[in-house]
Amino acid sequence: MDFKQHSSFDLPADEWNQLLGAGILNAPFLRHEYLSTWWQTRGGGEWPPETRLCLVSARENEQLVGLAPLFFTTNRDGLPALMLVGSIEISDYQDMIVGPIQHAAFISGLLDWLDTNAPQPWSLLDWYNLPETSPTLTALQAESPRRGWTYTEETYQPSPAIPLPGDFELYLSRIDKKQRHEIRRKMRRAEESGRQVRWYIVDNEADLDQEMDGFLHLMAQDPDKAAFLTEVMRTQMKSSVHAAFQAGWLQLAFLEVDGEKAAGYLNFDYNNKIWVYNSGLDRRFMDLSPGWVLLGHLLQWANDHQRSEFDFMRGNEDYKYKFGAENRHVQRVRVQR
Repeated sequence: MDFKQHSSFDLPADEWNQLLGAGILNAPFLRHEYLSTWWQTRGGGEWPPETRLCLVSARENEQLVGLAPLFFTTNRDGLPALMLVGSIEISDYQDMIVGPIQHAAFISGLLDWLDTNAPQPWSLLDWYNLPETSPTLTALQAESPRRGWTYTEETYQPSPAIPLPGDFELYLSRIDKKQRHEIRRKMRRAEESGRQVRWYIVDNEADLDQEMDGFLHLMAQDPDKAAFLTEVMRTQMKSSVHAAFQAGWLQLAFLEVDGEKAAGYLNFDYNNKIWVYNSGLDRRFMDLSPGWVLLGHLLQWANDHQRSEFDFMRGNEDYKYKFGAENRHVQRVRVQR
């Protein structure tokens, strides 16, 4: 493999995304349009502007076979580290972009290249949000001691998900009986409330900025989310949403009551799965349980449209398990040289 370092996102998006589609993890957070947008604000201000991009590509016979989207920074522990572009807070899944056949050789060659050619002096690979099933974990664990490096791994967060059977009633039959009745009751109560209740998915990009303003207003009613939504983070989220819409994998949905937004979900409809990214509520409408009602409609839509999974991604909020989510985890791995 021939390795090359890039200091910008100069690789063609089509070539990048085609490799991702055949890779070990085909997630929206690894798309060219997502990561290049993330880099413009360094994750909505999570990292300072002086961080340096260290995107490493690998080719065989001029064909792109691997990508390591890395950047150099001082990590949270104060160490000079190479981290994954997208780290840490707003990108739920991360990994190498490489096919399963080339993966082992790519990791070995990448470590050799980073050891001798990385443009910045680093002491640590500090990689977050790798799925617990990722072959990258196994490869790093095997390759590190050969170089006299130290490998450590820890569970970072749960990322619960619901496997979908393709039929809403069948899905409901598989979850706890009490919760099944509760979901049905709340959806029925909203429908029979006598108020104008409707839900919809945004399908016109001309409306997207206004709809996102409404969504961010819902988010900001939660004090923790209000603190999270700095101006640069709002810019980041809007840019990411436009990129996802233009690429065809945005699902921004709202529940309205009497013409006012009562709940919103910002999801990604990608790779035949729904990836639940964020949500917001207007607490004036809590008597109608708008979050549960909208989530019920979205799960029905996902089943009706034969999506294979409803991924709640990182976080162990109780409602995820009430809707039948099963725990998985993402890992943090550190390789010290």
